[in-house]
Amino acid sequence: MTKPALCVQECGLDTPEGIADIEQTLGTALRDFASELRLADAADFAAFIRIGHMPNLLSLVQSSAELYFKPGTIELAEPGELELGWSAPPLITLPMKFCHGGVRIYFRLRLAALSAAVEVESIISAKTGGCPEDCAFCSQSAHHPTGVSRHPMLRVPRLVELARRARAHGATEFCIVVAVRGPNRHLLEQVCEAARAIRAEVDIEVDASLGLLSDGQAEQLAAAGIHRYNHNLEAGPRFFPRICTTHTFADRQATCRRVIAAGMELCSGGIFGMGETWSDRLDLAFALRDLGAREIPCNFLDPRPGTPLGGEPPLRPLDALRCTALMRLVNPRAVIRYAGGRELVLRDLQAYGMLAGANGLFVGNYLTTLGRSAEADLAMLADLGMPVASAPLTGSRGRPAAVTVSPHP
Repeated sequence: MTKPALCVQECGLDTPEGIADIEQTLGTALRDFASELRLADAADFAAFIRIGHMPNLLSLVQSSAELYFKPGTIELAEPGELELGWSAPPLITLPMKFCHGGVRIYFRLRLAALSAAVEVESIISAKTGGCPEDCAFCSQSAHHPTGVSRHPMLRVPRLVELARRARAHGATEFCIVVAVRGPNRHLLEQVCEAARAIRAEVDIEVDASLGLLSDGQAEQLAAAGIHRYNHNLEAGPRFFPRICTTHTFADRQATCRRVIAAGMELCSGGIFGMGETWSDRLDLAFALRDLGAREIPCNFLDPRPGTPLGGEPPLRPLDALRCTALMRLVNPRAVIRYAGGRELVLRDLQAYGMLAGANGLFVGNYLTTLGRSAEADLAMLADLGMPVASAPLTGSRGRPAAVTVSPHP
């Protein structure tokens, strides 16, 4: 994405920092605006551009802009351009103008075919076992006799090494996961130190999953460069009390809202196959939509011996695929990430999940269970013709994605 040309008129924003802030804010809004424009038929755009029907083009742009911009702040500057041939998908270019508070930005918004790129992520259990929460599915809970050994927090050099290894396998996200109810001051400082060290040495975004956050902790993580914070809702609000009693669904929602308020992206999903109904799954899908989750991990219960759900039968493969499709239908703009349990539940049908709506996956092992090799997953993506994304699909910190903008002469 090339930055739009800025013309700042009598607004006092004459510093590089001020201009960068405007570009970042505008780029984020443009990403969602462009996604809304794509809901219109490309043939309509092509027809209106060919016949020069400006009123219809203005109507398409305005109806999409009103969801993300104040009235009159963004508009079509002149009729668009169409590149249409036999050898490539259509390319639509819209000359745009943004005006607000003395700021004038002219740029060209290019709408092209979306690629089927897949975002790859690696997770690491940086501190294992001994969690005081009683989640019925979790082998790391101190309440359950699962035999999982406790391990102290990994040191920063080891985390940097693991992040570098993840990047070599194509991962653009590296998530530091810690088994706690929530971080104390020392743990938070350790994770922040690790995030800064990884960002300094490895071309990868750093995520974290540290449980429930209190006031001010999300802001500390954001300042350290954490891109996404993972805090799964796990289940819908009606089913949640059946799988956890040491904290509430509302507690989890509160942490998710703190994450977004601090400027991090929210990663939140759930586990399917715990005995929930399809209505419960719908509740979860819409709860994630209402929170604005940018990434949704789809986990499938891998029953762990010693946990209350240890005797639960595995989810049927076709139901697992339907769960993936449901998350995609309700959350069309999120990264739907294939996560834990897919190897057990889907077996030879794992590729179908990518066709059912997943556009992200974890490679390598999970927290306390083994995944299949990164090489096997990358070979699956190659067979499907789905390239590995070279950057996060939602954009990275300071670098919005999913829309191409070029200066307007």
